[in-house]
Amino acid sequence: MSIAYLNGQFLPIEEAKVPALDRGFLFGDGIYEVIPVYAGKLFRFKQHIARLENSLRSISLPLEQSLQNWADMCHQLVERNQLDNATIYLQITRGAYLERNHDFPANPTPTIFAMITPLPSIQRQPSSQDLQGISVITAEDIRWQRCDIKAITLLANCLLKQQALECGANDTILVRNGVAFEATSSNLFMVRDGVIITPPLSEHLLPGVTRDFVLWLAEQHGILTEERLIPEHELLQADEIWLTSSTKEIRPVTRLNDAIIGDGTAGPVWRQMYDHYQQLKVQLYRGEIDSNSEGEIAL
Repeated sequence: MSIAYLNGQFLPIEEAKVPALDRGFLFGDGIYEVIPVYAGKLFRFKQHIARLENSLRSISLPLEQSLQNWADMCHQLVERNQLDNATIYLQITRGAYLERNHDFPANPTPTIFAMITPLPSIQRQPSSQDLQGISVITAEDIRWQRCDIKAITLLANCLLKQQALECGANDTILVRNGVAFEATSSNLFMVRDGVIITPPLSEHLLPGVTRDFVLWLAEQHGILTEERLIPEHELLQADEIWLTSSTKEIRPVTRLNDAIIGDGTAGPVWRQMYDHYQQLKVQLYRGEIDSNSEGEIAL
């Protein structure tokens, strides 16, 4: 039985309940964050909390919590669930009120919820499934205009993911006016002539913490990167395509709209980046590193 956090209490997740009048339930009025834990350490914690605070500001939801308060809560979740490798899901809504009203309450009392899910152990070598990669489709992006906010209103994302599943694919790359931006819950990368390319940050995509880490990791190992718009048609010319997120890390795409990408298996640049990523996790596990020139890796 997993232990969750709800409004100051740690309790079995089956007992974590919120009122029916919570604005997250009624309006999807809230934001969330997903934080990986490797070897018991919160991975790129400061960057995740910075993004959470940006989402809170973007929806005008004030919340007085220090970085240390968040860290203490997350560490307790890890310890109470006795997990070394996991992901922490943290959700904040505008809270529950006596009536359903679109207007923001003057003095909100936010609902704060967090739960933890196990992750596989550190895997030094990619599995055969990793090397096989995944299949994706492209579809018109039907989401709202503020995709840079990590909002809990994910119905459009779910519809677009389901569209992929019904086509026999794993995910959908989202396109606006002929330009590809991201997938339903992942950032988008492609490789051409050895250069790693990803769309620049804008309101059309989430500022992924893993996205930024991949760019930093590539720079540390002398791999060229470029941030620019990616026309949909250019994806078919890519040597490699990846999707990145905190839970998926770097996932290779080997089939796009029934066309084979590269030779149909994970490409050589992905293999390099996978190795660098896993090696860093091993160093964290051994306690060999805590930070780097970009700032805190783990807290």
